[in-house]
Amino acid sequence: MDLETELEYKSYEFSGIDEDAGNWKPILISSGSELAIDAPSGVASAEFLAEVEGVKSTIASMSGDQRKNVDHWTNNAVLRWNEVALGLIAKYNLIPGPNVDESYTLPNPANPAGPPVFPFSHPPYASRALAYLSVAQYDGMISAWHYKFQFKRPAPYQVDMDIPHAYVSNNLPSYPSEGAVLATVSRKILTAMFPLEADYLKELEEQHLESLILAGENVPSDLEAGKKIGEEIAGIALARAADDGMKYAQSPKAVSDSLRQAAFDRFGWQWENLESPVRPVGLTPLFGKVKMWNVQNVEDTRPPVPPAPGSEAFEKDIKILQDYADNVTHERRRIANFWQDGLGTYTPPGHWNDIAGEYILKYKLNSIRTARTFAYMNMAIMDGGISCWDAKYYYYYPRPIQMIKDFETIAGTPNFPSYTSGHSVFSAAAASVLTYIFPQEGEIFHEWAEEAAISRVYGGIHWTFDATVGTTQGRDVAQYTIDVAKSDGADD
Repeated sequence: MDLETELEYKSYEFSGIDEDAGNWKPILISSGSELAIDAPSGVASAEFLAEVEGVKSTIASMSGDQRKNVDHWTNNAVLRWNEVALGLIAKYNLIPGPNVDESYTLPNPANPAGPPVFPFSHPPYASRALAYLSVAQYDGMISAWHYKFQFKRPAPYQVDMDIPHAYVSNNLPSYPSEGAVLATVSRKILTAMFPLEADYLKELEEQHLESLILAGENVPSDLEAGKKIGEEIAGIALARAADDGMKYAQSPKAVSDSLRQAAFDRFGWQWENLESPVRPVGLTPLFGKVKMWNVQNVEDTRPPVPPAPGSEAFEKDIKILQDYADNVTHERRRIANFWQDGLGTYTPPGHWNDIAGEYILKYKLNSIRTARTFAYMNMAIMDGGISCWDAKYYYYYPRPIQMIKDFETIAGTPNFPSYTSGHSVFSAAAASVLTYIFPQEGEIFHEWAEEAAISRVYGGIHWTFDATVGTTQGRDVAQYTIDVAKSDGADD
């Protein structure tokens, strides 16, 4: 795998256009018709013909920079907006450091400029941002497809042969514009997640919308209808986000301490934060309480009790980790580094979005199938993360560096409990959904998920059972989402 945040691709012929996709079952709304738009003017109307002439005139005066934007956005801009999200996740994946007095200040959405800036886009935050973005995109696309094939208004390049079409033609009706849906819904969701980037995201939205006219794909009324859908579905998604419990995930110290004490009372162990100065609360102790997408009760996915310190299984694991630490090979170090996805990167959820993009292009998925892939994968990743964090703070299990004398890692030690491994859960969940979407590639997806899991053991971050149990946990959680996907109509 050679992964880059921005994929190199041009417009392409889709493997199919899914004329019936407007009848697929969305996630946040009851049906594609729930978001209402007006009927378009007819192709013989003076209003529409004037719009076509305006498109022709606009294309004739296109600049070189505008042409580059047309080429950049392509006829599947779901991938481009996903890349924007990955770039922002990496930019904001910086843990706030200590103040001069060795206290810590948390990022505050009410004061995003800080210091410290909001957000800190750690893996749970990244998984949530990607889930809301892709779910809103998918539902908006279902609505767009519903009306496209109801009204069947042709694109301007199909009406006037003098209008050049910049993209490979897939004969999609143009009203409403799916590109406009994507531009608007993506800008709104990402602005809510990364408020300091509002101006940048608005500029991207405007560039994308302009490119749709310059490509010969749409007339302005196509864009207005698409923008209306994008605005409405973004509002619905953000209303869910406001009430999903994420605002309470970074709990006060008293709550965190109560979780620590409860674990000690149950099991006789507790994780200790070894940072200096000590951060008073680990990362998002209550992320395990955030509303899940496809699992009704997080406890239904909670893994079994890990081995007790001093037990035979525990002592066996110590020997395994000490052997890895004493015999670091080039290949083990490569694996640990490749999957590390630490600070300043797009995190493990982002890594799997990058992988998904490569296979979406390999199999030439259209834009609605692309949105569907990201939506189900990112819901499974977020649900997996919630299940993982429930286990982390229920069991409050210590990390190897705390329990093995003079033990050293080859990667930084995260500031939250060990069991289970987030990398393992995120990766197994993603691989399971991608295997459902691309069954012929399942072997390699699961192989990579297992490699991501063992990478944390090679790095000295996790126990082997953190990784193996986490992999099973991720697969189990993903199955809830896969079962939903199988009933949405896309497989019929």
